[in-house]
Amino acid sequence: MAGHFETLPGGGAAVALDDVEISILRSLAVQLMELIGPGDEPAKDEDPLAALFAEGPSKPPSDPALRRLFPDAYGDDSEELRAAASDFRRYTENDLRARKREDALVVVRALDALSADAAGEGGAVLKLSAEEARAWLGALNDLRLTIGTRLEVTDDEESEQLYRLPDSDPRKPMVMAYLWLGALQESLIETLMS
Repeated sequence: MAGHFETLPGGGAAVALDDVEISILRSLAVQLMELIGPGDEPAKDEDPLAALFAEGPSKPPSDPALRRLFPDAYGDDSEELRAAASDFRRYTENDLRARKREDALVVVRALDALSADAAGEGGAVLKLSAEEARAWLGALNDLRLTIGTRLEVTDDEESEQLYRLPDSDPRKPMVMAYLWLGALQESLIETLMS
């Protein structure tokens, strides 16, 4: 099972992770939450109805990785489409940010619980409910999109070239994380579809 998800009864999934894998996944999930940031969230004492209608940003993020995670809904071919994309972003981005943060937080919490349960054992089997598996799938996807953007991967051919990078290339650790996350994501998808 090492590095490969398997089906659990009730639609969940399980995977064996060693301490290094746990540490890397946790670190990446925390970095993802920091990248996504808090967004424009309403104050805790604010009227709940007003919070439902809170507006978010109307312009795309300047960071390319954030632009990949929060793309425009429409192309920018015309003034009308740019305006529609701006309106769509204003009313949806805060919720999307919150969901992506929550997905990453599910990863961190599961790994923290796993680390506490397996203290000093060199690894453990992570067991996810169906809902947790969905959150993990979202977080793994967001991590891959972010790292792929940082690596400037735009198509499958460029992704294949990453396999051939020399060990001396400074991008190699990020490439290894990108490829490993892809394998985990693919394994989780296959498990959830079976």
